[in-house]
Amino acid sequence: MKFTILFGGASYEHEISIVSAIALKKVLKDNAGFIFLDAEGGFYDIAPEKMKSNLFSSGDYKKEPRLHLAKGGFAKKGMLGSKTVETGTLVNLVHGAQGEDGTLAALLDFYAIPYIGPRKEASVVSFNKWLTKLYAEGLSLLTVDYQLLRIDEERQIDFDYPVIVKPVRLGSSIGVSIVKKPEELDFALDVAFEFDDEVLVEPFIEGIEEYNVAGCKTDEGWVIGRIEAPRKKEFLDFDQKYLDFARTDSVQEAKIDETLANDLVESFKKVYNTAFEGAVIRCDFFFASGEILLNEINPIPGSMANYLFDDFPATLEKVARALPKPRRIRPDYAYIHKVQSAKGPKMGS
Repeated sequence: MKFTILFGGASYEHEISIVSAIALKKVLKDNAGFIFLDAEGGFYDIAPEKMKSNLFSSGDYKKEPRLHLAKGGFAKKGMLGSKTVETGTLVNLVHGAQGEDGTLAALLDFYAIPYIGPRKEASVVSFNKWLTKLYAEGLSLLTVDYQLLRIDEERQIDFDYPVIVKPVRLGSSIGVSIVKKPEELDFALDVAFEFDDEVLVEPFIEGIEEYNVAGCKTDEGWVIGRIEAPRKKEFLDFDQKYLDFARTDSVQEAKIDETLANDLVESFKKVYNTAFEGAVIRCDFFFASGEILLNEINPIPGSMANYLFDDFPATLEKVARALPKPRRIRPDYAYIHKVQSAKGPKMGS
């Protein structure tokens, strides 16, 4: 089965997306094509052998064939008109804004392009950390306590220190700070507000256990990857996340008891529900005082969390065969015909 990786985009995570795409080239080998979305909104057909980071940093990608959207897929212009590009199933690998906020999902749905990735509603819920909290609450899942601060509001927090400050709509730990004393708060908020007009403030819990669960739902049932216990540090900073997005080597299963493993998987399934059908997602959980707390939903995880699956290409194929079928609405103009019949031929056209 052929896949085409759509990557790039206009966001703070543009470079992260490039790193992820290069990682998936290694994983999918000869079964992948690549379409680069640059920061100006142009689509480019990138040959697999040219998938190297300096192609994009140098701007040389602009020498590659330019593509445009067409009903059902992408096309390139030629001397005899437009020619459809064979893409198979598209994989949305645009991290951050555009890719994870629902923009591309809406665009691909509009052009009836089959794709693996979160749909509009799932994107909106998972991209906004505050909405993620509300979504979890609706599913009876616990999250870390929080306070929402807006850029024009008074900078007063309700928690004892230390706290963690996060932009509401950003991933890869960009703009995130741990604040250990009151005099550090203003600087941390200034940094976060550089990226977003809203931030979350959460109590920083020392010694908390972290677990990542990735998976998807297919016509053959659930596919759940290995549960990962991330490397311990105060939090995974940008540099660590950057390396994380380039991962292709398998990780070991977390050494936890069967009860906790089952509870983590069941929590993941609650999050995935029907909202994330058609996507491979990763949920990051905390475990503290005997309770599981949802920390974050990654609707397009770094390098698609391929390192958590025994056979990632086979997983993608299962998802591709189980993509949500959009409901096609075809107007029959019955109402207009009825009104026209009632008013007679003099009704305006």
